[in-house]
Amino acid sequence: MSRNLLLVQMHWQLLALLSLFCQMLILTLAAIKRESWQQDCKSCLECSKENGCLRCSERLFLFLNRDGMSHHGSCLHSCPSGHFGLRGKDVNRCIKCKAPECEMCFNKDFCTKCKGGYLLFKGKCFKSCPEGTFRQSTDCVEGCVFSPIGFWGEWSSCQHNGLSCGVRWGQQSRTRELSSNMPEEKETLCPPQTESRKCRMKKRCLKDKRKNERREERRKAQKKLKLFSNRTVTEHT
Repeated sequence: MSRNLLLVQMHWQLLALLSLFCQMLILTLAAIKRESWQQDCKSCLECSKENGCLRCSERLFLFLNRDGMSHHGSCLHSCPSGHFGLRGKDVNRCIKCKAPECEMCFNKDFCTKCKGGYLLFKGKCFKSCPEGTFRQSTDCVEGCVFSPIGFWGEWSSCQHNGLSCGVRWGQQSRTRELSSNMPEEKETLCPPQTESRKCRMKKRCLKDKRKNERREERRKAQKKLKLFSNRTVTEHT
């Protein structure tokens, strides 16, 4: 009987110690949470125990770390990865980049640095470079952007549908070839550049001109012959 009583007393003592330990743990956690909340509020102009920073100083950005329906605010000197700083009259905010693969962005839609495994081209992140571009470090660049270009050639003759005369207006073109020191991997991406312009053509072709000259010569000869015949008739009369 005494043995059972002793066991019961020990059981209650253990329960009392366990209860005391739980109370101390709860108080400790509350103190740590209170100290952490107070520490977070040091950089805030306005702070809430439930939501953290609500307003920051002019030089800091308000970052809202969302967790489901709730969020916790903090004031930062620079925005974290995947966000950009937007300054406003009342508050400076950290805004999330639209693309999840974007590590840094200039605004919501224009990425300036991609996360690992992605390549940057014109503000977007790609798994592989788009057609007509090639990889350069962590970016994709267009084939001819940094390419040394040769000089323009001479303008071609002025033509219209294969004709070089007889029409008022035609087209002529010229080509600019790539320089000899162009890297081989870029040559396929940089075809020779060509430009064209409108040009004035000769209204009359050379053959037509010669025909007209011969016709004019025959007309003059016939006129001279007619005058000579009339003079001869007059003299005989």
